[in-house]
Amino acid sequence: MKKLENFSYTLDVELLRTLAEKYGTPLYVYDAEKMMNQYEKIKQAFSCIDKLGIHYASKANTNINILKLFKKKGIGLDTVSIQEVEIGIMAGFPPKQIIYTPNGVSMEEIIKAKEFGVRIHIDNLSLLEQFGQEFSLDYPIGIRLNPHIVGGGNEKISVGHIDSKFGISYYQFPHIKRIVENTKLKVEGLHMHTGSDILDVEIFLRGADILFDAAIKFKDLEYIDFGSGFKVSYNPGDVPTDIQKLGPLLGKKVNKFYKEYGKTLCLVFEPGKFILSESGYFLVKVNTIKQTISSVFACVNSGFNHFIRPMFYNAYHNIENISNPSGRVRLYTVVGYICEADTFGLNHQISEIHEGDILCFSNAGAYCFCMSSNYNSRYRPAEVMIYKKQDYLIRQRETIQDLLRNIVEITL
Repeated sequence: MKKLENFSYTLDVELLRTLAEKYGTPLYVYDAEKMMNQYEKIKQAFSCIDKLGIHYASKANTNINILKLFKKKGIGLDTVSIQEVEIGIMAGFPPKQIIYTPNGVSMEEIIKAKEFGVRIHIDNLSLLEQFGQEFSLDYPIGIRLNPHIVGGGNEKISVGHIDSKFGISYYQFPHIKRIVENTKLKVEGLHMHTGSDILDVEIFLRGADILFDAAIKFKDLEYIDFGSGFKVSYNPGDVPTDIQKLGPLLGKKVNKFYKEYGKTLCLVFEPGKFILSESGYFLVKVNTIKQTISSVFACVNSGFNHFIRPMFYNAYHNIENISNPSGRVRLYTVVGYICEADTFGLNHQISEIHEGDILCFSNAGAYCFCMSSNYNSRYRPAEVMIYKKQDYLIRQRETIQDLLRNIVEITL
């Protein structure tokens, strides 16, 4: 059976066609085996570090079945909203295995997180002072620093630069120390995240120097959190973050810091895309072929309401025709059915497409379904997970009742 070319995926074309027929399209398909392989890659790359904590970034995909799979494997959870915290609790994660790192939230939401008993990261001087004044004696917290490092494959996912809204500026460290000392806050961890799709390992190493320099000023830390940002391959010639190279280099810095600090801390990473992206496939059906003076459009039964990354981030996703995988290669611009420009791929080389064919988008595991919407009153797709060679429906396709569920009709 033919595999999807150019990528080391575990699912074959015949299986994907079968799933499209069984569950309909548009359809998200996730391969649990690929997720676990990616997780093992991280563990192996950082095996030189004595105390390693892996927390899945749930914002990548919050389907509770995926969370339960990670919980079963002993992976912790990274959350950015109180709703993600609640889903994590429902999935069975112990509160102390959940890290909550919000941005721009109210004190009321942080108090709710405290009531759940999760680990809280604060990235705002005002909230740090408020929390310290009210809860300093009974609840340890972590602090998110902004290292002023430009990292990330796109300006929208670069979050550690000087003008970023995320984290407390490293240069405001004297203010942090003053608040901590005045309120007697117990700081148990320091956090940093510079962005996503970071290729250069030097960015992670520069961030480590900043975190270790800050950490040495706190006596009783339990962990240091590096966030994540590991890049994955999106096209045949793409290069991922070399975590096998990063692991030993970071390990040397970590061990040197531990000797200076006098204590071994837990080193935490929060991968989302790295674990999930390559496990996912998005299957769509070709509605019509439309030829203009300059382009051949393959118009599919989806749009940016289901799969917004190409439009929002200018992200590249490999697209293959799994109905005709060995056909003559032609140039197609793949577009959706939304009433605005929703181009998935411009002039992609794809085997010859006919109306009714099934196209497969790669790297659809992370930040795809979770960013979907009901724009144009379209239904969100179903989700399927392949686990131990068996396919499971893990989210039903929406219906008209889902669109109308929260509408309150009034008499006019």
